[in-house]
Amino acid sequence: MKLTNGFDISSSALTAQRLRMDVISSNIANSDSTRARMVNGKWVPYQRKLVTMEPKQPSFAQSLQNAMNGETEAAGEGVRVTKVIEDTSPFKQVYNPTHPDANEDGFVLLPNVDVLKEMVDMISATRSYEANVTALNASKALIGKALEIGK
Repeated sequence: MKLTNGFDISSSALTAQRLRMDVISSNIANSDSTRARMVNGKWVPYQRKLVTMEPKQPSFAQSLQNAMNGETEAAGEGVRVTKVIEDTSPFKQVYNPTHPDANEDGFVLLPNVDVLKEMVDMISATRSYEANVTALNASKALIGKALEIGK
């Protein structure tokens, strides 16, 4: 086990949560964008984006090497972002016949972004980020105290 495992784990989580906050900010900023991209000659509203994450797994070779060295406990290796996906929930339809993007029936397609849900996700990502900063500082303090033992 490396001395800096705690730093590696916390830094991977900080990076992932930062990306998550960036994606949430983009969702909020585009919550009213009715013309995000062109599909088949028609404008399509912005689609909400989501970040998917998974724990970093050691390779089979690394797991085998750890077992051969007698290491029974697998130390965590952090988290990684697997991809940013688009939410497939349907767009909101609002009746507004005066809107330039209204269809023949007077309905406008709006993004599938719920600002309240995005704010809850933002609070969650912020709290996770803060918790990882606290863990990083605890690791730093622990290593500092360990270095003081030799004085």
